[in-house]
Amino acid sequence: MGSRSSIEKRLGHAFARPELLTEALTHPSYLQDHPQAGPHNQRLEFLGDAVLQLVLTLELYEKFPDLGEGPLTQARAEMVNRRTLANQSRALSVGGYLRMSRSEESTGGRERASALADAFEALVGAIFLDGGLEPARQFVLRRFRESFGQLAAPP
Repeated sequence: MGSRSSIEKRLGHAFARPELLTEALTHPSYLQDHPQAGPHNQRLEFLGDAVLQLVLTLELYEKFPDLGEGPLTQARAEMVNRRTLANQSRALSVGGYLRMSRSEESTGGRERASALADAFEALVGAIFLDGGLEPARQFVLRRFRESFGQLAAPP
């Protein structure tokens, strides 16, 4: 696993509560090998999904005042699908920081889209809990602007 300062630099967020970062990077399988390791990232994933949806929904709502619910929903769904979120994690090299069981790792877990997408959402949740909505918002918008450029009008 890479160093905490290295992943914080990639995320653009220094954690005041580093245990949140550890939790966000802990795949559920890790507890098979380390049952006393503390919580895994599924609760943070749940929270991060909601924060991600909120941030992107607000951004789309504000950027495209003439679009109706359908096109806005479609645009958001394309941004938060598993493939896109996994790609966001890949761009941050999150796989190298994940704590997971040896068996999960040996079967390609560090590159598995579901593990990477879940970790991305968990990181959003961790940043939100650590710093509040504004740091989480800045992280999400920075990540999506890098991938998609400035948001263009959805089809």
